[in-house]
Amino acid sequence: MKLPVLSRRADFLAANRGLRVARPGFVLLARPNDAGAMRFGITVTKKIGNAVVRNRMKRRLRALIRDVLPTEGLPGHDHVVIGRDGGVERDFALLRTELQAALARAAAGKSDPPRKHRSPGPRK
Repeated sequence: MKLPVLSRRADFLAANRGLRVARPGFVLLARPNDAGAMRFGITVTKKIGNAVVRNRMKRRLRALIRDVLPTEGLPGHDHVVIGRDGGVERDFALLRTELQAALARAAAGKSDPPRKHRSPGPRK
């Protein structure tokens, strides 16, 4: 089964207003959607590394999501996985157990506290 992929920025921003579960390798955002289907999106920022590292991280997260989400994902929700620094070196089996735990926590409605807004530094 091929899962629909989030592609619009508005969908990613909407997911940011939902449940947030942080793990060492990634952050999971989950929010009910209007489509009624289970969808996913992946984002990895430039803070993680260069394009090669970011693409490797995205490939690992994509494989992880396709493995775990169809059976353990929240039906009718958008799932966004944000790669974190060090996630590319983590063991894949460890990432799988972390994603399963994060999905179970989101299914129970438990969310991590909202992150603190940082003041923007000087623009580069």
